[in-house]
Amino acid sequence: MEELLKFAPRPTGAGEMFQLLRDGQPRTRADLATATGQARSTIAARIDLLMSAGLIAPAGEATSTGGRPPATFAFNPRAKVVLAVDLGATHARIALTDLASQVLAETDAPLSIAEGPDTVLGWVVENGDKLLAAAERDEGELAGVGVGLPGPVEHSTGHPIMPPIMPAWDDVDVPGILRRHFDAPVLVDNDVNIMALGEHRAAWRTIDNLLFVKVATGIGSGIIADGALRRGAQGAAGDLGHVAVAGAEGAPCRCGNVGCLEAIASGQAVAERLAAEGLDAHRSADVVRLVRSGDLAASAAVRQAGRDIGTVLAACVSMLNPSVIVIGGILAEAGEHLIAGIREVVYRRSLPLATQHLRIVTSQTRGEAGVLGASAMAVDHVLSPASIDALI
Repeated sequence: MEELLKFAPRPTGAGEMFQLLRDGQPRTRADLATATGQARSTIAARIDLLMSAGLIAPAGEATSTGGRPPATFAFNPRAKVVLAVDLGATHARIALTDLASQVLAETDAPLSIAEGPDTVLGWVVENGDKLLAAAERDEGELAGVGVGLPGPVEHSTGHPIMPPIMPAWDDVDVPGILRRHFDAPVLVDNDVNIMALGEHRAAWRTIDNLLFVKVATGIGSGIIADGALRRGAQGAAGDLGHVAVAGAEGAPCRCGNVGCLEAIASGQAVAERLAAEGLDAHRSADVVRLVRSGDLAASAAVRQAGRDIGTVLAACVSMLNPSVIVIGGILAEAGEHLIAGIREVVYRRSLPLATQHLRIVTSQTRGEAGVLGASAMAVDHVLSPASIDALI
């Protein structure tokens, strides 16, 4: 035990103090001493450690109250970079961000998750290297990698667990595979969880209780409660798409059950229904195209999908009492039809106390929610007090 402690990083307290600076506001040594209750000599030593690591930088001088104006210090988000990866059923997006989750460069491509981990993670590695090179940042400046996957993920290990639409991905060591190339911490989560985190940080930071719902090839949700992402015991919280819906008992779902919400209200389910009626619809994007072109059958089908989703969300509202429900995913791009169907049912079936201030809105981050959330997840890890103390 003594041998282990000998090599363990000593807590410097700098990591805890650094959290005060993450908001980007310049502060003086006196400000930090007042906030922490610690001696100015201790504060000065910790500032020196953080500056030597490049995590904070001088930010000018504060207004003098007599004598020489005191120096201020602020978070330096450009000190390191993060790779943020959003993998969907049929698309892939990767961004290079700074430590404030500001996107520096990004690229995307149509890519089926069903092509397997070798192909998909190979794409991540190839394009991650390209983004680093384009931004003129070397791999030593890479602080971490955040990844979202379109299936159940055991967050503690980063392994997908029996994902319905991801053949050959079960229990794959995604963090281990990517770490071997990038030599940086790798965090993996369900794609809707990272979208919820990205939407919350970018657009609803002051809202403590939010539900993000992705309606695309599948349906899922991410839960923000008391200001934090809630994953549940094994990381399976928010699996909205596989809740059984009354009246849909005969609809087979790709999870192996029948009657799931996803089987009747996902973009793929709507597309298949319209195709059976003779319309040119094979996937979610085709449904959006038809709605935007004014097709009445497509508009009606999307509105009904909203009603079906609303029946499940009404129960979620009663259980979680969110302030905001954000609807994202490609089907949310079909105008107001989806949202109107959801609102129609939720406001009718939920208790007035739960809905009197409830807002149901479309995503403000659009296609960026996933990479913003993947970045935030990785940044939260690498800038945690323990990680900062270990670094310096």
